[in-house]
Amino acid sequence: MTFPYKIIDLTHALDSTIPTWNGGCGFNHDVHIDYSDCQGEDKFRVMKVKMHAGIGTHMDAPSHCIPGGRFIHDFDVNDLIMPCVVIDVSDQCHERYSFSAEDVDVFESKYGLIPKGSCVMVKTGWSKFWHEPLKYHNNHVFPSVSSEAASLLLERGVSALGIDTLSPDRPEDGFKVHKTFLGADKVIIENVANLDNMPSIGSFVMVLPIKIKDGAEAPIRLVGLIEMDVGL
Repeated sequence: MTFPYKIIDLTHALDSTIPTWNGGCGFNHDVHIDYSDCQGEDKFRVMKVKMHAGIGTHMDAPSHCIPGGRFIHDFDVNDLIMPCVVIDVSDQCHERYSFSAEDVDVFESKYGLIPKGSCVMVKTGWSKFWHEPLKYHNNHVFPSVSSEAASLLLERGVSALGIDTLSPDRPEDGFKVHKTFLGADKVIIENVANLDNMPSIGSFVMVLPIKIKDGAEAPIRLVGLIEMDVGL
């Protein structure tokens, strides 16, 4: 049987040079045991990983900033597979751009109301700087999401909010989107890759975090699914 979906990898690869929130190295992947260390015919390479939980393409659970909120392990995998809507504001984006309620209205005037239970991905185009960590980080100045837009998305019944920057919040503006979205028991996804390959409507996403007990954040393998008859 032919699988009826095209699979899109929306995940950045992790290595020691990628952009991180604090600007330093948040990921180390080292050889713990190498082939030459093994006796006999059976050879193995064993790696050791050390990293921040909120690194690369990752998921924020409500407990990230809401005391008593759900942890990573509390989410059933079925709750992390959802319809996906991509709102492209890359043409007008700049480093202090704030995705607005008006942007939502413009999108809905073309495509209709955002379906309840969707993951809304905000495509700013900022991911083009991913391999230029200083520019991507930019002293925490990057396109973000307004609190008004976040509130409107919650009115629509959205389950998750994703963005192709370090965060939907700039520190200079406070962390209103985190508090609003996570406070409503929803999910935030940061550092999304390859949104150019996703259609505006009609796709799905699978948000697959490392299942960390009592985890407030976790790296994810983020996967987009496009039905074969849905064009970009």
